[in-house]
Amino acid sequence: MRQINWNYIKAGSLLLLVGGLFSFSSNRNNSRIISPDIVVNFYGQENLFISQTTVNKLLIQNKNDTPRVAKETLDLNRLEQRLKSNPMIKTANVSLSINGEIKADIVQKKPIVRVSGTTSYYIDEDGLQMPLSKNHSARVPLATGIIDKNNLKNITVIANKIYNDAFLKTHIIEIRQEKNKTIILKPRLYDFEILIGNLETLDKKINNLKAFYQKAKKDKSLNSYSKVNLQFENQVVCTKK
Repeated sequence: MRQINWNYIKAGSLLLLVGGLFSFSSNRNNSRIISPDIVVNFYGQENLFISQTTVNKLLIQNKNDTPRVAKETLDLNRLEQRLKSNPMIKTANVSLSINGEIKADIVQKKPIVRVSGTTSYYIDEDGLQMPLSKNHSARVPLATGIIDKNNLKNITVIANKIYNDAFLKTHIIEIRQEKNKTIILKPRLYDFEILIGNLETLDKKINNLKAFYQKAKKDKSLNSYSKVNLQFENQVVCTKK
């Protein structure tokens, strides 16, 4: 008579038990009702251009989206795409905790310049349009002149340069683009124009501007000029009032 191997029977029973518990736990977890609370975390900006209320409305657009549904029926990817479709949001990540709590991590877009015209809007650091916000007004330079909303490259380049340079960020309040795409800057404290021209050798032009400021401030002559022209190689040409 063949001897029964009780070790195999014990191992098989244990596997069945573990499988049953896993299946029970998984089914129970999937059928668990999601918490009505949504946790929203904002990153990238201290000031909020989009409110938590708006995020909640994006996440819950109809009765089928309400958090009072089973976990297995919730489409997190669809919720993320809905958030990303908002022009104030750069990236979004939606996750679900083990206890059924929805969490949305939001990175807002970063406005670097405000276009002033028939329609006003921000341009973000990636050169994309961003609507004005009712919640907060960004302290960024104005962009004026001839600006094609379908070609924001020049404005984006110079605005990024200003945003990331402490000297320019302090002193420049306006970017004007002419019809031929040349750039003119307006300083915050003084009544003269800074002619940048095209954006070739931009770093050298900015360094020349800083050197001019330092010398003219020392000479107390910054209020004496109507134009400061940086378009010439290795020199700053100033026009007196």
